[in-house]
Amino acid sequence: MRNVLSLSVAAVAVGLLTSGCSKKAGGGAGGFPPVQVIAVEAKRQPVSETLTLPGTIAANEQVEVKAETDGIVQEINFAEGERVSKGQLLVTLDETKLSATLAEAEASLKLSAANYQRARQLLQDKLISQQEYDQAASTFAVSQASVDLMRRQLKDARVVAPFAGIVSSRQVSPGQVITRNTTLTWLVDLDTVKVEVKVPERYLRQLKVGQPLEFSVAAFPGEKFRGEVYFISPQIDESLRTALVKARIANADGKLRGGMFASLDLRLQLRDAAIVIPEPALMSNGDNFSVFVVDDKGNAQIRMIEVGLRLAGKAEIVKGLSAGDVVVVEGTQKLRPGAPVKLAAPEAAAAYTGG
Repeated sequence: MRNVLSLSVAAVAVGLLTSGCSKKAGGGAGGFPPVQVIAVEAKRQPVSETLTLPGTIAANEQVEVKAETDGIVQEINFAEGERVSKGQLLVTLDETKLSATLAEAEASLKLSAANYQRARQLLQDKLISQQEYDQAASTFAVSQASVDLMRRQLKDARVVAPFAGIVSSRQVSPGQVITRNTTLTWLVDLDTVKVEVKVPERYLRQLKVGQPLEFSVAAFPGEKFRGEVYFISPQIDESLRTALVKARIANADGKLRGGMFASLDLRLQLRDAAIVIPEPALMSNGDNFSVFVVDDKGNAQIRMIEVGLRLAGKAEIVKGLSAGDVVVVEGTQKLRPGAPVKLAAPEAAAAYTGG
């Protein structure tokens, strides 16, 4: 896991408070001499926290294509690794026996339909009993169901792709006798893939559907792939204290494959205009934080603050400071509230500002 913070804090010019301090020269308030400190100016800057976690690539759709009826494989209509469209014929079973059985069932249906029509007329004429009519109606219904079943089996003898994708290795050969539920091949849709990651529960409140993420895979070092979160599980894994999160990624070039390991960067927080200061400026008392701020008279004043993110030597200030406030980062141990200060040269602040 790593945290990233993209921030900068400008140094305060030496002359910023020169006039204010010079008025205190030779003693300042209460006769105390000015205390030399290093101070910087709080700035509004974008801040972000990125969580890096391992994940797994999965196909958008993946199905095991199985036979829906018994039969003999007559023809394989695809090549392994071939891209097929939805509804494209994949496997054909021998239809000879099925066609003959269907013809027999249709003949039986024709006869039972005629008998049923005759029985209905005879019942109206009160020439047969209700029981005899019911028998004819039942025979007709059974014959109709038999024909429907045979037509379905004949249709099932032609196995088609349920969606567009890439056909994997075939599991049967022409002439092979198979039964219902025999695996014929696998079909995978890789035009869009999904990446699955287990996120610790303490970070879930910072995630939302539609949130962007980046990840890399070992097969393409240095290349970043981008996706968008579309699912956050409502359930927590009690043993791992994590929740499953899924994101979709366009994969038109087919670079990503199911089962690949991914290193994901989840941007948990992003604020475009946060107040940020160097972390050494913070003074803590238990869970409470404060800083010394140089006022417009050149005196140090205590300011209670609320701290947000603390990353890479910087601290986000959620409450208590405004952009432009001059904050002491070095020399706080020598200060007391109201003490006059003398600001060090800008070069001294370079270590805190990156200048």
